[in-house]
Amino acid sequence: MTQATQTKPAITAFFDEATFTVTYIVADPDTNQCAVIDTVLDYDANTGTTRTDSADKVITSIKARGLTLVWLLETHVHADHLSAAPYIQQQLGGKIAIGEKITQVQDNFGTLFNAEDSFPRDGSQFNHLITPNEELKIGNLSMTALHTPGHTPACMSFVVGGACFVGDTLFMPDYGTARCDFPGGDATALYESMEQILSLPDETRLFMCHDYAPGGREYLWESTVAESKASNIHLAGKTKEEFIDMRTARDAQLSTPRLLLPSVQVNMRAGHMPPVEDNGTAYIKIPINQIVA
Repeated sequence: MTQATQTKPAITAFFDEATFTVTYIVADPDTNQCAVIDTVLDYDANTGTTRTDSADKVITSIKARGLTLVWLLETHVHADHLSAAPYIQQQLGGKIAIGEKITQVQDNFGTLFNAEDSFPRDGSQFNHLITPNEELKIGNLSMTALHTPGHTPACMSFVVGGACFVGDTLFMPDYGTARCDFPGGDATALYESMEQILSLPDETRLFMCHDYAPGGREYLWESTVAESKASNIHLAGKTKEEFIDMRTARDAQLSTPRLLLPSVQVNMRAGHMPPVEDNGTAYIKIPINQIVA
């Protein structure tokens, strides 16, 4: 079934203002099966405490609509929020999945955090590793997974029924594009990934993982391929070389995300906390003088 004729998914968005993150339920209206993309576990960095308020809103919506959860998809290992995928899976089932290049991210950050000897770097914490152009089934819907690296090596975008969920690769046109200065990031790869997304039909709806409301406008997280090609402030009118120069210079000025250290330690483990120590408590590590602000 082609993108043009495929049943349109029912898309529900949940915006978490604390981390500026959008979580999506993508449902097949014919079978009531669904996927959830990029979940959020609430985390207080001052106290190290977690809550499930954001995830519970997603769970409540799925139950109220009589949906069956089949996939918990991560567009990448997020550096700005913790994943709630294991918590939602415990409540509703479904498989936790991420791009197969997660192994590169685990190598990079497993080394940075001096992860425990038992920490596997083969992606086995996830139920499924997604390969480029793999077709994921959500009832009668067929979702195509595009490998869109650049922000991280494992970034995936998901195309289904005239919609594309782009993760951090693109933002709303007035905010631009993803940073590329994390380990494994690459501005050239990001440009090529955006070209892949923007080669989709002009009317394709693009759903962002984040929005920061530049200029004080309302929060927005949906654009189109046509809008992004015409007016994305980092892309429109620029050559590939101009974009790479701009992105590299901009990244050199950006500060480290506030929740980078807890987020990556948890998300590289598919949303699971580091193992508890002999006193029964799990700990987030803070590497000293290893992260350049």
